[in-house]
Amino acid sequence: MPHDMKFFTGTSNPGLALEISEYLESPLGNVTIKTFADGEIFVKFEENIRGADVFIIQSTNSPATNLIEIFLMLDAARKSSARRVTAVIPYYGYCRQDRKDQPRVSISAKLMADLLTKAGASRMLTMDLHAAQIQGFFDIPVDHLYSSMAFTEYFKALEITDLTVVAPDVGSLIMARAYAKRLGVRIAFIDKRRPEPNAVEVLNIVGEIEGRNILIIDDMVDTAGTLCEAAKGLKAQGANHIYCAATHGLLSGPAIERLEASPIEKMIVTNTISIPEDKLFPDLEIVSVGHIFGEAIRRTYQEESISTLFG
Repeated sequence: MPHDMKFFTGTSNPGLALEISEYLESPLGNVTIKTFADGEIFVKFEENIRGADVFIIQSTNSPATNLIEIFLMLDAARKSSARRVTAVIPYYGYCRQDRKDQPRVSISAKLMADLLTKAGASRMLTMDLHAAQIQGFFDIPVDHLYSSMAFTEYFKALEITDLTVVAPDVGSLIMARAYAKRLGVRIAFIDKRRPEPNAVEVLNIVGEIEGRNILIIDDMVDTAGTLCEAAKGLKAQGANHIYCAATHGLLSGPAIERLEASPIEKMIVTNTISIPEDKLFPDLEIVSVGHIFGEAIRRTYQEESISTLFG
């Protein structure tokens, strides 16, 4: 790679960063990240980045220190005279609060966009935002990547017959429609009501389900309440084998227990979030998106189209 392209990683997902570096055939840059006794984070680039095109790879899932790390890395890169600083955020956290749907709440997705820009990001690369309109919260260019390329390859290789792609809620319908088109299969969706946070009530299933194999598609799996209730409802309507695919595997709280007790035969996620060993279980499969980010970074650096990557 040309000498003026450099990329670095925070501590949230070094495994994905290493895959990206291998795809680009260029080593990760040297950066020191340490924590003082009181919890304060220290960041220092250990090599010259003046005039360089810098890419900083960091997902912003819990803990909140992941956010502080990328803010400090962006600030340090900008103040070290980098030519351009791109925030590569495979999972963009705080994205679920994207509007003021009740009194006295923060629109955190907008706040994080402002903080990233203020910290020094010249542009952002991310994957499968919870809501596409979040791109409009940024005053810098945002390249929105899709995990559909990796998931489509995975499911085509399985050669599942009588497959129907199901959106677990109306918000996932656009994503499900895109997968159904790519796979050349039918689509269905679930009309649901959420009486309270993390509680889901399945009301109605729209589409042919009986005797079909099911692929439930969503952008993230957090506590897995939505997916598991959807799977139970689909099974009750006569569905055959049920698979689930979600880009971001948060797997919080009771997620593992729910998934293992549900009719879901296989849960597939990507490596946008580093999943610790204590959250791995037999029916979980992780699909890499390192090559997608690697190619997007290469095209960003060479000023080539990224949209054609998903054409």
